[in-house]
Amino acid sequence: MDRGTQQDGVALSDHEKKDVSARKHPRAQVLYETIRLEGEQELNRPAWALAWSGVAAGLSMGFSLVAMGLARAALPGTPWAKLIINLGYPVGFLIVIVARQQLFTENTLTPVIPLLHNRSWGTLRRVLRLWSIVLVTNLLGTLAFAWVMHGTAIFAGDVKLAFAAIGNEAFEGGFLSHFMRGIVSGWLIALMMWMLAGADARALIVVIITYIVGLGQLSHVIAGSSETLYAVFNGDASPADYWVRFLIPTGIGNMLGGMALVAALSYAQVAADAAES
Repeated sequence: MDRGTQQDGVALSDHEKKDVSARKHPRAQVLYETIRLEGEQELNRPAWALAWSGVAAGLSMGFSLVAMGLARAALPGTPWAKLIINLGYPVGFLIVIVARQQLFTENTLTPVIPLLHNRSWGTLRRVLRLWSIVLVTNLLGTLAFAWVMHGTAIFAGDVKLAFAAIGNEAFEGGFLSHFMRGIVSGWLIALMMWMLAGADARALIVVIITYIVGLGQLSHVIAGSSETLYAVFNGDASPADYWVRFLIPTGIGNMLGGMALVAALSYAQVAADAAES
């Protein structure tokens, strides 16, 4: 057998060296560049394409509410039931990510990397344009979904009662509580996007991370909007409650979690490695 030279380890054939290379995890720089290029593509997409994708994502996220409501209506009201009910929470995220739809919390990571790479007013304007379009259209999608779920007889009465209960639970806590939970939620979702850039088992990563978000009742501005807006349509909360108690603190928290705790730290890690090389 033709063996290669031994370099700081056992002697391997050329075929075995290729096998080792294929099994290695990508370096942080590879993940960084993957996300940077993806972010550049998103920043350059036409506004109408971002808008339609954002509406689709908002509608898709509503299926997390549907999955949890169906499970809640079928299970007894025991403490362990929430372990199963929250398995429905990842459904919307899976649809959005597999279908490549635009989700606001995903965009707290991908566009920020190009901004950190090219710190200019032009890049900042493109980031703000992307955020505003995606956030508004995501929320319009959740609004339409909650309105349809509440105003139609698609699901039976016990399921709609479960939807209302989930919506009321999503409202629990004040401004500071949603802000802090929003930071952790944004952190986890942005970390998930970072991991997906170099992962094979993508669906499993999405399910695990978003299941933690749902089980921990961590506030997510888009998934939570489907839930809280249902409660508003049901008369259990007012539009002011939605804006002040949920949307504003959760949105700010999600942004801070995605930008400060992931994008900046990941960028610093790559910059430090580059400086040492």
